[in-house]
Amino acid sequence: MKNKFKDNSQLIQLLQQVDKLLTLSPFADRQCNFMEICGTHTVSILKYGFRNYFKKRINFLSGPGCPVCVTSQKDIDKVISLAQMGVRIATFGDLIKVPGSKSSLEEQMALGKEVNVVYNPLDCLKIADETDEEVVFIAVGFETTIPVIASLILDAKKLRIENLSILPLMKTIPTALNFLLTNLENEIDGFICPGHVSVIIGERPYKIIPEKYGIPCVIAGFEPVDIGLAIESLVSQIRKHTPIVDNRYKRVVKEKGNISARRLIEEVFEKTDVEWRGFGEVPASGLKLREKFSKFDAEKKFNINVKSSPEPEGCICGEVIAGKKQPVECPLFAKKCTPDTPIGPCMVSYEGACSAFYKYGEE
Repeated sequence: MKNKFKDNSQLIQLLQQVDKLLTLSPFADRQCNFMEICGTHTVSILKYGFRNYFKKRINFLSGPGCPVCVTSQKDIDKVISLAQMGVRIATFGDLIKVPGSKSSLEEQMALGKEVNVVYNPLDCLKIADETDEEVVFIAVGFETTIPVIASLILDAKKLRIENLSILPLMKTIPTALNFLLTNLENEIDGFICPGHVSVIIGERPYKIIPEKYGIPCVIAGFEPVDIGLAIESLVSQIRKHTPIVDNRYKRVVKEKGNISARRLIEEVFEKTDVEWRGFGEVPASGLKLREKFSKFDAEKKFNINVKSSPEPEGCICGEVIAGKKQPVECPLFAKKCTPDTPIGPCMVSYEGACSAFYKYGEE
């Protein structure tokens, strides 16, 4: 079956519309800054050539859309500390090569520490059931992943599994966007909002952006036509001075999101202040276990004591995540820092901006 969102003829028409709009006021004498809040959008924009096509007309900025990338250096060190204690770690694969201040999970595996890569947090139930060792799932993720982590906790409690816990490093996107706009003084003309996260949270959490800041938003998918629709929406909104939250991903994202998934999150977790790489501490932008589930909190269970650590010398991942710099501006990019020898997390994760730039590059 033909996928209409990969239809080249439709994409050509969209690009022609945008090309025409960009010759008109207010675009004729300035470049727009559009920030994508999802690492998969960063990949699509590079992979399908949008960055090169709109060069010097639209500047695409990578935002805080990769959960591994925004995890602070201190939190990475907590993960390494758990492995060094002899705890069996269960984690998504993206985290394995992320360097802490002194080591990485990959290095700990080489030293004989137990690390299991999982594709679904619920796999941890089986791992914990088959061993007497303590098992800790590294709970990194945004709203897309958090409902499944909530299910993991509820199932562990129901099954009375005593040797399983999580290190809660989860973050929520809308609070971070508001923080970005109020604290970092970025000149952003439009946001491409994350498709995956929006499936859970719906359209409403973004409305503060056009209503308070007058900045257009569009919720988009990831195919070439999806990206074209997103760019056309933002350019049209700017042209008409009518900023809204435009949902161009209605085949997946509903206005109210997934209410059942949000109830799961609400049942298990509550808001807390957390540190983001590139932002510092952002109030109420993370989630911790509610008190009735606190026995599943690995940070309390193992009394982890890790001091804050500086970013790796020369690494600008924090500035890339905040939209202040592009990966190619990093002095380490593609020299000392490559996918085989990553120095910062943005070069490790598939959704990381540096990894995407390294793979798909710019002409």
